[in-house]
Amino acid sequence: MGPLSASSVTSPDWLAGRRARAAASLAELPAPSFRGTAGWEFTPIDKLDFDAFAPAPGGDGTPDLFSFDDAVEPGGEVGDGVIVLPLAEAAQRHPDLVERHMGSVVTAQTPLVARNDALWSDGAFVYVPRNVTVEAPIVLSTLHERGASTLHWRALVVLEEGAQASIWHEARSADPETEGVVNGVVELVVGANARLRFVDAQDLAERAWVFGAQRATVARDGWLDWITLGFGSANGKVFQETQLAGPGAHGGVTGAYATRGRQHLDFDTLQEHAAPDTTSDLAFRGILADRSSAVWRGMIKVDPGAQRTDAFQESRNLLLSKRAHADAIPGLEILANDVRCTHAAAIAQIDREQLFYLRSHGLPETGAHRLVIEGFLQALVERFEEGPVREAVGEALERRLEAVLG
Repeated sequence: MGPLSASSVTSPDWLAGRRARAAASLAELPAPSFRGTAGWEFTPIDKLDFDAFAPAPGGDGTPDLFSFDDAVEPGGEVGDGVIVLPLAEAAQRHPDLVERHMGSVVTAQTPLVARNDALWSDGAFVYVPRNVTVEAPIVLSTLHERGASTLHWRALVVLEEGAQASIWHEARSADPETEGVVNGVVELVVGANARLRFVDAQDLAERAWVFGAQRATVARDGWLDWITLGFGSANGKVFQETQLAGPGAHGGVTGAYATRGRQHLDFDTLQEHAAPDTTSDLAFRGILADRSSAVWRGMIKVDPGAQRTDAFQESRNLLLSKRAHADAIPGLEILANDVRCTHAAAIAQIDREQLFYLRSHGLPETGAHRLVIEGFLQALVERFEEGPVREAVGEALERRLEAVLG
């Protein structure tokens, strides 16, 4: 990657030093290459010039997929010591908290992470003190506003021991024709006996590239429910990792994506069990139309000493076209001897027998197709309890399905 321009974000000394070190490290971190860098075998990035799009700040906008009457947004009043601020402002006003946690979760120094470290200009910081429950949903928005630009953004979420919160984040483009790159870093710190639900929806323009390094650490008896929705972008890759760092920790990950045209999505997930008596449950489902493609590669890793681990992962894909393509690659790396780890993967087109049954009961062909697809996605939505989460996720999937099916 080439030389970097100075960030437009005014930074305290510790943050300016962090940016400078990240920029300097890029000289020793070559850009990933298609099939030449481990983990990049399925996503063709050989035609992307990472320096072709100049860095630009994000725009001001509100989420388009999620709407709550009582939502808390960055800068809003919460009370009880809760902090919800733009990340640059939080670095100025709460330097001890931000410096302590920034970079403590996403520790791998890849070229894209280093570039984000050096140039992020948009992001949010959420902090919930010990034993505080935030009842209202916290809503964060990332808007790629300028065409032919790169937006580097970060989200840093910290829940102290016994804290509880629900956070909804949406990344979208100001215009459906916006080109460029969106490069994000998400760090989630879930303290002992804390409970976090994090909903992340990517609905960028279908001409944009998307890259992400997302990682969570969950302490003793902590609970994480992580929901990922992948709708937009033309191409890119997102790494999503959950580390169960303390005994009794639980991590649930639910992913849904719906592609069309020539879109290509690549999800690389890791469930790392780093302590005994931990559980994880991951389920990804996707529908793919036209000549679109998707990759899910998932690894369950059980570290030495992480006895009595219970982990599950599955990926299921429904192809709506003979030219659509999906790859599902589950994996296990087990370094303990008292564990239960299972996985499942399936890729199929719509069942003709199901269509015949529905049509024989009077449904037209388009209606029968729609009902089968909705049933496929409904199995994912039913992972959530009845209430606002199930309704909001279901509505977001319904809107995307309308766009995919035309």
